[in-house]
Amino acid sequence: MSDFQPPHDPETAPPVGPRVDPTPRQLPARIPHRGQSVDLEPLHIRHAADLWQAMQGEGSEASWAYMGYGPFATEAAFRTFVGNFATTHDPIAWAVRPHRSGSVDGWLTLMEIYPAHAHIELGNIWFSPRMQRTRASTEAMFLLMRHAMDDLGYRRLTWKCNALNAPSRSAAARLGFTYEGTLRAHLTIKGRRRDTAWFSIIEEEWPARRNAIEAWLADSSWDAAGRPKASLRK
Repeated sequence: MSDFQPPHDPETAPPVGPRVDPTPRQLPARIPHRGQSVDLEPLHIRHAADLWQAMQGEGSEASWAYMGYGPFATEAAFRTFVGNFATTHDPIAWAVRPHRSGSVDGWLTLMEIYPAHAHIELGNIWFSPRMQRTRASTEAMFLLMRHAMDDLGYRRLTWKCNALNAPSRSAAARLGFTYEGTLRAHLTIKGRRRDTAWFSIIEEEWPARRNAIEAWLADSSWDAAGRPKASLRK
């Protein structure tokens, strides 16, 4: 039995949840987002060549272990995938271009979009091995988190992953998502059982998380060697 007690309206019996703004939120648009260390560009077939090169490096094979697609046997097969993926509206994908490299090194999406419930998910994230655990990767995720919560006004931002995916669970914790539980035998991915770990940030938690990430990303929080002076994990 969970210790979580849902908020409720004290004037109702039986108890029901408090009133919220029921106005449907806007859908995300295919617009670019520019950060201090990275740019997000709406995914397009023109990004396929850069992405194909990014996934040729050492460690790339393991990066597909928990994805619902990949790895890709040929550049042609991957190009077809990008052409299709770039046109979907849920998920809606952005290519990630770190300023340091100037090339496209990954993608990420907003997905599971429910405007009437003000619920949206950050997911379908693939970063090349050279981009993983960098300032640019954190900022790329933050740009979409901020867009969803501040620009579009969503009330609930979620993150979910294979429960065995330790790096993804660690990333969720670093960004300030709260673990909500694991759905057992939730999906079948590539012929294997997937248990899904679920995380969220809700609107009353967001300002503190936004401020913490912005402070961590600030130039003053990095030393001369390009290393963070403190951990983002709370």
